[in-house]
Amino acid sequence: MAREHQINEDPTLPVKVVALSIIGLWVAYFLLTTLRGFILSYELQQAFGLDLQQEMLWRRAVVCMGGVAVTTVMWLLLRLTDLRAMWVKITAALLLALPAAGLIAQINQVMFLPVQEQINQKVQEREFNRLRPKDTGGVLDDVGARSEEFEEAMAEEQARREAELEQFQWLGLLDMAVSRYFLFLSWAALYLAMFAGSQARAAERRGERFRSAAKAAELRSLRYQVNPHFLFNSLNSLSALVMTGKPERAEEMIQAMSSFYRHSLAVEPTSDVALADEFALQAHYLEIESVRFPERLIPVFDLPGELSDARIPGMILQPLIENSVKYGVAPVTRPVTITVAAREDYGRLAVTVCDDGPGADGLGEPGFGIGLTNVRDRLEALFGKEASITSGPTEAGYCTEIRLPLRKHG
Repeated sequence: MAREHQINEDPTLPVKVVALSIIGLWVAYFLLTTLRGFILSYELQQAFGLDLQQEMLWRRAVVCMGGVAVTTVMWLLLRLTDLRAMWVKITAALLLALPAAGLIAQINQVMFLPVQEQINQKVQEREFNRLRPKDTGGVLDDVGARSEEFEEAMAEEQARREAELEQFQWLGLLDMAVSRYFLFLSWAALYLAMFAGSQARAAERRGERFRSAAKAAELRSLRYQVNPHFLFNSLNSLSALVMTGKPERAEEMIQAMSSFYRHSLAVEPTSDVALADEFALQAHYLEIESVRFPERLIPVFDLPGELSDARIPGMILQPLIENSVKYGVAPVTRPVTITVAAREDYGRLAVTVCDDGPGADGLGEPGFGIGLTNVRDRLEALFGKEASITSGPTEAGYCTEIRLPLRKHG
């Protein structure tokens, strides 16, 4: 399966793109040669009275259609080297352009040979008229003798011209093949460049998928880091309730833990949740902790209605609230209020977790512990520099605030 997936990932150029490049090449060739043909037709018309524009136009169109067919065959062969090294592709292009150039040169010569013959005939006629002896009133026999000599000379000249023409045809074919060779090489270079671009885009997409997969794995790891820590503390509290003979409160705690885990495990670790759902989940958690601290823990949740559907990473508040319980509620014997509040601040979502406990004194050495580091890493993995977390003592106790982009959709 992995091999099959890799094959499907191989970059290819869409047939439409290749077809457009081939047609574009020969349309450009047609337009340029047509412009040159108009100049040649004008010269022929001035010199010999020949109007060959229409005939040359349709013959040139046939040559271009043949060029499209030859280039298509060249592409079908060249694409076999798509996944090979660059030097193999270049070598294949150099070799495939040779027969392609020879074939299109042959097609061109066959199509324009009748036109060339018409031009040669006009040249011979003009030469014949220029050299033909004029009747100036001399003796008829003398004129006849000179006409026979002229005919023989013209026959010899025509035979010589035909021999030269045959030689020039081969030289012209070779010259045309060389010029068309560079035409096919130009298209091959264009194709290789487009394919290299396709490879680069495919590599970029693969890299993006790998980065997304790595980020998802990191988020799962960070998310799963929260659950065992919470479970460890909860089981310790449950054990203490059982050991002290408080089965009713232990049962309440078990029910609250069941509700909490049913809620938390139903959410994909890397997905966002509605802020209202995150607040409800943390209310379950504080309900569990209230079993441990029934007289000391006072939870307060402040969520404006317009922010209920704002999106937030699932369980991102868990380590912050857990810190408030551990360092704000547990060390003291007086009631401590934990306030979880949300607000919109200049188009961003700000969520605070504050308590009126002992503040920095309860933390011992102030700084980022495991819980705060977990939250910071998750925010950085999801939002980069667009999110932040600040934490520190206040006049009333201790407060942590996270700020992230305000999003109200999935």
